[in-house]
Amino acid sequence: MTTTGVLALFRQIEIFIFLVRHAAGGLGDVSTDDKELNDRALLSGDGRLFSAYVIPKGKIWVITEADRSITTVLLPNEH
Repeated sequence: MTTTGVLALFRQIEIFIFLVRHAAGGLGDVSTDDKELNDRALLSGDGRLFSAYVIPKGKIWVITEADRSITTVLLPNEH
């Protein structure tokens, strides 16, 4: 799922690149705390996964819900 803000900034192929990086474990620019939470979520199979990537206008976030039912690509101000 992508938000309207993300769709306004990127073409579908660019959004796909962020999703591929996220799925491959390329977390981008996350804090140490978020990296540790991601590591625990991957080991336990429970907990959300969070990636943040620097873009010219700030950052873009990719969040996979704890139950792995949906992944959302959004801008921080859309959270």
